[in-house]
Amino acid sequence: QVQMVESGGGLVQPGESLRLSCAASGSIFSINIMGWYRQVPGKQRESVADISSGGLTNYADSVKGRFTISRDNTKNAVYLQMINLKPEDTAVYYCSLVEMRAGRNRYWGQGTQVTVSS
Repeated sequence: QVQMVESGGGLVQPGESLRLSCAASGSIFSINIMGWYRQVPGKQRESVADISSGGLTNYADSVKGRFTISRDNTKNAVYLQMINLKPEDTAVYYCSLVEMRAGRNRYWGQGTQVTVSS
């Protein structure tokens, strides 16, 4: 069983920065994609950014140039550096890990609240 634990959310003002962290533990298949999703009440969870175990990254258009995803494979950790935050970035952020093998098991963290407000 894989467990994901996030940290780093909080309340910031527009234009400020935050860094989210997520650590995975357990029996993890080494070829995987880790990523960040976000969700606001009444809307579907949306992908923010993801990064493969080989370092390939993808970003939602709304965060390109402001968010940077990175990972440390030795720690099974993924990070999201967010700069120039906007009120529309307010959401619960979830980290995710998808194992790239038959079955493609996906694991989720518990979520961390990010609130951008003046």
